[in-house]
Amino acid sequence: MTDETETTDAVVIERLLDAPRALVWRLWTDGAEFAAWYGPPGAVIPVAELDVRVGGRRRVCMEVTTPNGPMRMWFGGEHLTVRPPERLVYTEEITDETGVPTADSHRTEVHVDLHDAGPGTTRMVMTHVGVRPGSPGATGWQMAFDKLADHLVR
Repeated sequence: MTDETETTDAVVIERLLDAPRALVWRLWTDGAEFAAWYGPPGAVIPVAELDVRVGGRRRVCMEVTTPNGPMRMWFGGEHLTVRPPERLVYTEEITDETGVPTADSHRTEVHVDLHDAGPGTTRMVMTHVGVRPGSPGATGWQMAFDKLADHLVR
C-alpha cells in the first residue's frame, strides 16, 4: 500500500509492511539495517552512523554510480524525538563528509510513525517536511521503501 499525500511543503508516504513494529523500528535505527535498504536501487550506503537518542547525531553517506563515475552524497542531522517503537523524528541536510552543511543545503525534518496493523503487520507513515511531492527526493523515498519491503522478504 502506497499513498503519497499532496501538500506544498511535505511528502507523506504510507506503507503497510509484513513485519512486526519492533523490526521496522530496527530498520530505521540500526546503522547496518538502515544501510541495507536506504536509497534508490543501485545506491550503496558505506556509512550509516545513527546515534538514536534525543540530541544524537546522524551521519549517512550514499554512493551512486554516475556516467562520470562514483559520486558520494553525505547527509547529517539530529534526532529530535525517539519513542521506540512508534515515533522517530530527525533533521536532515546535505553535508560534507565531516557533517558540516554545504552552501546549498537546507534543513528538513523526517517524521516516521509506526502503528500496529494486526499480527506481524506495521503501518509506516513517513512525512518528510521540506521535500515536495513529485520531487526527486520524494521519488527517492518511494524507491527506498520498495527496497525496504524487499529487504523484509529476505
